[in-house]
Amino acid sequence: MKNLSAVLFIILLFMAACSKKETHGFEGEQEVKMNYDTTAVDSFSNGATSIDIVRKIRMSSQKYQDSLVQAKKLQDEETKLKAELEKENKKKQEEEKKKADAEKKQKETASPAAENKTQ
Repeated sequence: MKNLSAVLFIILLFMAACSKKETHGFEGEQEVKMNYDTTAVDSFSNGATSIDIVRKIRMSSQKYQDSLVQAKKLQDEETKLKAELEKENKKKQEEEKKKADAEKKQKETASPAAENKTQ
């Protein structure tokens, strides 16, 4: 009987020691959710970038944006120059046509006069 009570005591002791313990009133384990528009990133965690790298990225992106604006301006200037050249070429062609028509008219008017003289 002494052995049976000792074994029963040891079994109860193991059951009490191995049972899951819940801590009540400890607020450190409770998850606190804050509603922020950004998430905090630890400087040593994955995805964290240093201040210098962020500054370089911003500068390069600003330079990139500036280069895009400059390229667009150059392209607009080129199209304007091409349009002006086309207008000038059209004007020159029209003037040449007018001169050619005027020369033809002069030849036509001169040729009947020359025919009249020869006849």
